[in-house]
Amino acid sequence: MPDPASTGAPPRSGGPPLAATPDLLSSLAPLLADWLPGRRWFAGHGRLITGFTLLSATELLPGAAAGGPPGLLHLLVRVEQATAPAAGAPPGGDCYQLLLGVGRELPPRLAPALIGRPAGGPLRGHAVHDALLDGRLCGLLLERLRLPGRIGVLDFHREAGAEIPPRLPGRPLAAEQSHTSLVYGETLILKVFRQVTPGLNPDLELPRVLAGAGCPRVPAPVAWFEARPPERGAEPTTLGVLQPYLPGCADGWQLALAALAGRADFTAPARALGRATAEVHTALARALPTAALRRPQLESIAAGMRARLESTARAVPGLRPYRAGLRAAFDALATAGRGGGSWAAQRIHGDLHLGQTLRPARGPGRWSLIDFEGEPARPLAERRRPQPAVRDVAAMLRSFDYAARSGPSGGDAWSLEWARRTREAYCRGYVEGGGPDPCAAPELMRAYETDKAVYEVLYEARHRPDWLPVPMAAVRRLADGG
Repeated sequence: MPDPASTGAPPRSGGPPLAATPDLLSSLAPLLADWLPGRRWFAGHGRLITGFTLLSATELLPGAAAGGPPGLLHLLVRVEQATAPAAGAPPGGDCYQLLLGVGRELPPRLAPALIGRPAGGPLRGHAVHDALLDGRLCGLLLERLRLPGRIGVLDFHREAGAEIPPRLPGRPLAAEQSHTSLVYGETLILKVFRQVTPGLNPDLELPRVLAGAGCPRVPAPVAWFEARPPERGAEPTTLGVLQPYLPGCADGWQLALAALAGRADFTAPARALGRATAEVHTALARALPTAALRRPQLESIAAGMRARLESTARAVPGLRPYRAGLRAAFDALATAGRGGGSWAAQRIHGDLHLGQTLRPARGPGRWSLIDFEGEPARPLAERRRPQPAVRDVAAMLRSFDYAARSGPSGGDAWSLEWARRTREAYCRGYVEGGGPDPCAAPELMRAYETDKAVYEVLYEARHRPDWLPVPMAAVRRLADGG
């Protein structure tokens, strides 16, 4: 059998596995060091990449010979960086899931997906591209889920009785966050996580729980894939989740902006969304363990909020004049705990905003909640911890304010009144749906809304500086006790 390096082709089935090739990662490293910082889902923006560690390499489709279609290579890579990561980040660097197409030539339509051509190693001279932008290779990923089993360290699972039609065409959605979503034939949608953490992702865990509880507000998972851990008894790492696609739906952000542009009332949709949120919270509280937050837990939550405030103020100087007023909200939460107050905690969405909701674009329709991953920047253990349901409510209230200040009217008096009425309607709907009255816990509500605004300030300063005035307007209001 000829040496793959001498023929210019990557190893094929029956040849040495790429994972056993010591120079695979070293040949890809210069390309990845240039490519990764340009991805929105890369968590290490602003920090120099100092090295990579290959955790696994799996050939989902062996590399093709010259002129043939590309192969598909799955990598789990840890990225090491020069400066310290955020508090709670995994030791040794963040881990990323990379699906790479490998072929001698790259069709012109895939030029934006090109990562580069390695100068050496087993992929020398081949075009390496982001396979999640390649419809053909996306189709292969769906076939692996349709026919579950194990390939290398990867396990593919399908829910019993779930139907996955064969040969559905795949296309990536344009919007990128901490994941990439692939739509198959307007029937199914696969969320592929880019940055991954060992353990069960809430975006698989909670929708499966809600499906088992009979809650219709969340699309039930159809299939998923994960990486098996080397440690005996450890949880696998969730890599991707396949769910029904809801065609003809718009997300709540689009619908809210359309209402603002037309100077239309949004209280009825907001009230219905409040009911939907309460139904999801109620189902989660019944299906999963709950807890009571008393003085020690409340003081710990308040301390974490203060620490995030100080960290953000160091990174965003414009926040510094408001620290005292914002800190007062967190101090009030700690004081409530010292006075004997306690609140229930349960599993929640964890990153709820209008963009995480879907409703038919035309007609009343039913609201659905999606994307239960939580805030990806927070440690997985924290995202899976029971928390007050009011945290989701406060986050949604911030989202209404965001829409009013970033819409076509730019936060004029009418838009701000629109936000006030819409926020009130959402809270009314939440109570009608069986949730506790958010206004009955003012210390919690103000603390969580303030913490969310601080998070938004840091996010916008790093990723969308032009949007920074939106959360800063909330910061000024909240610092004044509003």
